[in-house]
Amino acid sequence: MLTDIEISRAAALRPIPEIAARLDIPEAALHPYGRAKAKVDLGWIEAQQADEGKLILVTAINPTPAGEGKTTTSVGLADALTRIGKRTALCLREPSLGPCFGTKGGAAGGGYAQVVPMEDINLHFTGDFHAITSAHNLLAAMIDNHVHWGNALDIDVRRITWRRVLDMNDRALRDVAQSLGGPANGFPRESGFDITVASEVMAILCLATSLEDLEARLGRIVVAQTRGKQPVTARDLKADGAMAVLLKDAIMPNLVQTLEGTPALLHGGPFANIAHGCNSVIATRAGLKLADYVVTEAGFGADLGAEKFFDIKCRQAGLKPAAAVVVATVRALKMNGGVAKADLGKPDADAVRRGGVNLARHLENVRQFGVPVVVAVNHFTSDTEEETAVIAEIAAAQGAKAITCTHWADGGSGAEALAEEVVTLTGGGAQFAPLYSDDLGLFEKINTVATRIYRAEEAVADPSVKAQLKRWEEAGFGHLPVCMAKTQYSFSTDPAALGAPTGHVVPVREVRLAAGAGFVVAICGEIMTMPGLPRVPAAESIRIGADGAIEGLF
Repeated sequence: MLTDIEISRAAALRPIPEIAARLDIPEAALHPYGRAKAKVDLGWIEAQQADEGKLILVTAINPTPAGEGKTTTSVGLADALTRIGKRTALCLREPSLGPCFGTKGGAAGGGYAQVVPMEDINLHFTGDFHAITSAHNLLAAMIDNHVHWGNALDIDVRRITWRRVLDMNDRALRDVAQSLGGPANGFPRESGFDITVASEVMAILCLATSLEDLEARLGRIVVAQTRGKQPVTARDLKADGAMAVLLKDAIMPNLVQTLEGTPALLHGGPFANIAHGCNSVIATRAGLKLADYVVTEAGFGADLGAEKFFDIKCRQAGLKPAAAVVVATVRALKMNGGVAKADLGKPDADAVRRGGVNLARHLENVRQFGVPVVVAVNHFTSDTEEETAVIAEIAAAQGAKAITCTHWADGGSGAEALAEEVVTLTGGGAQFAPLYSDDLGLFEKINTVATRIYRAEEAVADPSVKAQLKRWEEAGFGHLPVCMAKTQYSFSTDPAALGAPTGHVVPVREVRLAAGAGFVVAICGEIMTMPGLPRVPAAESIRIGADGAIEGLF
């Protein structure tokens, strides 16, 4: 059996102008990065007609080590829609280097449902993440430089909240002491690093609607307080213009292709467990202008990615999703039902039923937003008919169909039944609405997500956290949505609590204002905004082989 990288490497990639032509993008609107990838000119995109395509979200149950295949299903569905004659665009996030060299691996799909060139996409791609990292760290450098040269803004160095970022898992950088070594090196203080995908600059790039909007949002970033506790912004530091310059190419969406030649716009890459987990508004809107059907995905399970897609991205951009797909596997549901990873190959319909409570809750949650939903059962060869029949029963109890898909092995042909059901669902008229209103208080918004999506008893926070939220409300930020930073493995903040736990509390240990992105981050439980590498990182197996080809990347 061929590996993902071997399948990708064997593919005959079409020239990128040919892929662009499938969406009527002229060659003059492309900024090529080699033969098989290009950026699409922002001015050309803005000149196109208003959105007319139908937006389909692919989400999933809570992830497990057994695997779910959300990106793979997104690719398979897009190819299947193309195969049944629908003009389709695929809109995905770009992978972070952190997971590529850590545990999760890349994010280009798998088997015969991949976006290519896989190696380029999973590594440096077109340099967007490097540009975001540089823009973020330029602002950090300008803060410290301003303080060093007299501190005309009267910044309180104890209240500088802007950390630095790096697109790598490195736990040693979570908390650091900086500027040691004497007066020439600045004022010593405590700070730290987040991973680039958690950067507010990443969120801004993904939520901006134009270059002008990007620069305006960058200027609104709050980086510190003065000694009088007044906010200090990137615009106050005169950093917004230079930051925008670093991002002028990164804001253009990247065009690549699936193995079957479906156009794919990959742009941005915030994680859904520590950020808002969606690709860029610019790429999504471009897809909706150019295609009849747009398939996109949101990170991790529907409790994180889908909730943020609906409550943050769709709210800010005015998007109206027409349908949603929840991806599940027999193996993952058995793991939710208490089966050890080593025993997942053994038939156990009862375990599927026990673990099926996780799927049922995700379906209930998606329907709370007024979006019709279908279950995609990502097929493994060890699955039995009895086990998949249980999933169909669970879905039916929630008013949804469950369709078994074989896109990993068969490409788009293995997801045609799913594509047909999606087309049917999009014709039914979704009644989309966010979970909460803009005028609800910030902590009340946090509590709404905790109780209605996570099914917690309540969200709890120290008085200091609630007081900070009240101060932001008084400063005019109370209308913002909330972005929950929480473990992806459970509806609770305990990653070991699988299935569908109830009665738990959601402890909010810290809140961060992302004024430029337009949301408030609530950091819950023990989630880290700078991940660490596992005991045996994937990086140990990645190398250049004797023939010059990359080995070990997945």
